[in-house]
Amino acid sequence: MMKHFLILIFSVFFQIGFTQQTDFLKIRKYKLAELSEVLNENSGLAFFDHKLYTFNDGGNSSEVFEINRTSGKIENIFKTNLINNDWEAMATDSANFYIGDFGNNAGTRKDLKIYKIPFNGEKTADSVQVISYFYPEQTDFLSRNLNNDFDAEAMIFLNGKIHVFTKEWASKATSHYIIDPEISENNPVQKVETFKTDYVVTDAAYFQKKLYLIGYTKKTEVFLSIFKETESGIFFKEKPQKYYLGSALSIGQIEGIEVDENGIFISGEELVTPLGKAKPALYFVPHEKMKSF
Repeated sequence: MMKHFLILIFSVFFQIGFTQQTDFLKIRKYKLAELSEVLNENSGLAFFDHKLYTFNDGGNSSEVFEINRTSGKIENIFKTNLINNDWEAMATDSANFYIGDFGNNAGTRKDLKIYKIPFNGEKTADSVQVISYFYPEQTDFLSRNLNNDFDAEAMIFLNGKIHVFTKEWASKATSHYIIDPEISENNPVQKVETFKTDYVVTDAAYFQKKLYLIGYTKKTEVFLSIFKETESGIFFKEKPQKYYLGSALSIGQIEGIEVDENGIFISGEELVTPLGKAKPALYFVPHEKMKSF
């Protein structure tokens, strides 16, 4: 959430310490549009029936917004009538939105959940399934704001399962958990792999057997890592292709990514610091601009 990103303002002198081979892909030049002030705290992207959707994170409305893929303008608004405690990620299958209400900056939450929301083109959801879950590895729920490993802001739907990628503030890594959407209550998620990203992951996308993870560091560095799917639903056995995308001070707090046959859509929420303001924005990077991987 934007208010939790204020820690970044202390990084006045910008330095990059790459621990993995990293290519430069400054996305500022790929900016499509500034987003409406209504989407100042947008926190994810997802395609449904070739249309692009986003939403705002915790403390905002519980609406899902269809945005134009070129102009970023709001085309339609889908009402869910839910409570947005801390929405952070969205995924889709052929019939449903999945919205992750699992933001957990302090590491204290015991009410993590994912909403399965049928979507048939109507403006309001008529039924919602709640999938509640917990991390079996977490036994300590003391508040450690921005210093715990059980936050999450990234999710995809693949092979009939929900895949959550954690935002590990303490370890600067991400763990890949699988959730069975058919188990609605007290679902113990299954940890299958972990990768040391050296940044916190804020969204995920899957396309053509590749996993795309995006996020930032406390120094305002924004990164994208692309992993190959080496076996069904497994991504972290090989090192990814890693890209430096720019500073959040200029491109915004990057919170969303989605991919299709044309390229990569990236969204950022508004970031306000004493050094200036980056407005919410939508970016698009064609596949041909990426290094072959």
